[in-house]
This record gives sequence, C-alpha cells and structure tokens, in this order.
Amino acid sequence: MRMRPAQKTRHTQAGQIVLAAMVMACGVLVAGCENDQGDIQSWMREQATGMRGAVKPLPEIKIFPVIDYVALDELEPFNAARIEPAKPQRLRADDPRLDPDRQREPLEAYPLETLKMVGVLGKGKSIHALVQADKALYQVRVGNFIGRNYGKVITISQDSLELQELVEDLNEGWVERVTTVQLQERQEAGK
Repeated sequence: MRMRPAQKTRHTQAGQIVLAAMVMACGVLVAGCENDQGDIQSWMREQATGMRGAVKPLPEIKIFPVIDYVALDELEPFNAARIEPAKPQRLRADDPRLDPDRQREPLEAYPLETLKMVGVLGKGKSIHALVQADKALYQVRVGNFIGRNYGKVITISQDSLELQELVEDLNEGWVERVTTVQLQERQEAGK
C-alpha cells in the first residue's frame, strides 16, 4: 500500500510536533531540577554554619614498670627444651608385650576414644573400673588390656584409670606412652 504525497506530509508534520513536544518537556524538567538544587545548596550552607568538629583528647599513656629477669639459673621460659617432649623409649618388634599369640580381651576390639569409664567398684584393696563399650558394661582391673594400642591398665583411682600403651611410631619401632581415661561425669562437667 502506497501513501499519497498529502498523507506523507501530514505524517512528517505529526512526527515533528511530537518531537518538539518532547524537547519542550525535557527543558521544563531540567529547569525544575535547577531550582531544587539551589534550595538544597542553601539548606546545606545553613546547616554547616552551626556545625563544629570535636576531636576527643588522646587517652593517657600508661607506663608499665620494667622488671628484670632474675631467675638466670632456672630454665629460660622461651627455651626450646622446655617445649619439646622427652624422647620416648623405643621397643623392638620382638618385645614380649607385643605378643601376637596372647589371647585378646574383649575391650581390645574398641578404639580407646569410644570407651567410657562410668564408675568404680571396690572392696578392700580390690578395685575395679566400670568401662562402657557400645551398650555393654565391663569390669576392668589392674593388668587388663583395653584399646587397640596394647593398653595395659596400670592404676585405677576413684576418678580415672591409667594405661600404658604401646604405639607404633613412624620409624618402624614401638613407643610407650601413658594415657589417662577420666570418669565420664568429670569429663562432661569440664566441657
């Protein structure tokens, strides 16, 4: 469909009118914004006249007394020997405590972290610790083995039991270490 020349002119004139109206609207908006900025700037000048900066004075510096280290004959607190543990005793693989033919006790099947000491039974000089593994309760006396590291019970007290464990170290040897298992109530109270 073709437009006639009279329709083209009307169409272009209408476009020019719309364009002129848009230009005028933008001009009015810009003029309105300029007046608002003047008001804001005058308000900011008024507010700034009453403002004063305030810097708090620096706090007074505390002077601490200098104390000389007089314990020269004692071990220095930052000495590396104080931090390093004592060298453990190494065992040979043929040590009798590592006897593979020894009949294993029931508590040697559990890692020591899963065992809980829940009480102590005693009559006269005989004292037994009550150790819980899973849901079962076992009586343990001095000389019994518990845990997976050949842990032999060496002492039992009212609130703990001590084990002497044999742990394989990185240098293909065995090392003795003493481990304490605390009574369960005391462990929970400390947490």
